[in-house]
Amino acid sequence: MNEFKMEKKVMYIYDSVLRKECDRLPTILGRASVVTDLINSYKLVQSDNVTVVPSIFATYDELRLFHSTAYIDFIKKRSNCDDTFEDEEELEFGLSYDCPLLPQLYTLVQALAGSSITAANLLAESKCDIAINWFGGWHHAQRDEAEGFCYVNDIVIAIQILTRSFAKILYIDLDVHHGNGVQNAFELSQKILTLSFHKFSPGFYPGSGNVDEVGSQRGRYFSVNVPLREGCSNRTYIRCFKEIFSRVFQSFNPSALVVQCGADCINGDPVGQINVTPKAMGECIKDILKCNVPTLFLGGGGYDAANTARYWTYLTSLIINKPIDNDIPDSSEYFMKYGPSYELHIDAGCQKDFNTDEYLSNIISTVLSYCKVIAKDELPSK
Repeated sequence: MNEFKMEKKVMYIYDSVLRKECDRLPTILGRASVVTDLINSYKLVQSDNVTVVPSIFATYDELRLFHSTAYIDFIKKRSNCDDTFEDEEELEFGLSYDCPLLPQLYTLVQALAGSSITAANLLAESKCDIAINWFGGWHHAQRDEAEGFCYVNDIVIAIQILTRSFAKILYIDLDVHHGNGVQNAFELSQKILTLSFHKFSPGFYPGSGNVDEVGSQRGRYFSVNVPLREGCSNRTYIRCFKEIFSRVFQSFNPSALVVQCGADCINGDPVGQINVTPKAMGECIKDILKCNVPTLFLGGGGYDAANTARYWTYLTSLIINKPIDNDIPDSSEYFMKYGPSYELHIDAGCQKDFNTDEYLSNIISTVLSYCKVIAKDELPSK
């Protein structure tokens, strides 16, 4: 890895329209406002090395960089429809259950995708070293289907934009769920490597992402998965990340990074339900920052609004290299959400960690064998 560059030029994607659109996502109602308020309460985006950039809505053609014409056209057609009756076509496009058809859905999709496209363009045009977009990170959406609370895969579209300027892109998924939509999009590619650390247990969504899922054809071994069992602890997560990330980075030698920082990996999340803390995840982010290549940081899952705000605020402070107090500022509009501790950091969970040393050693050795292929040294042993 490169020598750590202390002062990086950071661009932070934000505008009130984007925040309001993200606030109306059914599973995270109002979350964007809670996150924005805490980051502003710490005055992080007012730092000298940070520029706040308003998002530009995605165009129809930009949405079609990944999504099918039929899917986008259907969203446009039904966007102004008040009828909540589910027809077969809605079910075909995944607009049901966890992704219900919303009023003005096309506007929402344009806003979410546009925020990550705006960030990707800034990086591609060398206007910054790092772009932060906590409104993006919707990694489950497929080419012609909404899935897993995700209506649009802004990550895939942003990566497509980045390929215009960067030869090889490493995508790192730190959400508690497997980044299946992004992996599926690039499973045939050697230019985009997907690396996902996630919970993998019976019945846990989306059910994919075992260590033997490695991509297909020319892209074989360029999809890397680190499946973690129930009760993942800080020790387990940090061990896996530190032993795997640096080797994958060195083997692939990317010219840009895209990092999905889903907050559902944090202890206390009602969906993720693992033991990891923001400080532990921060150790992973510090290693990513030391790579000194253009990097796009994105949000993602996170179903406890206060903990999501804590996590992304802490990560923002690390990214811009500005230490912040543990006490939540009492100027925060949502101060009461942070009780009873009213502190930024939270404790680890006390679930039993089912990731044994033997299991972790097998996962790590398997992934490191793939790195030999990525670096074109030799084929992994059977």
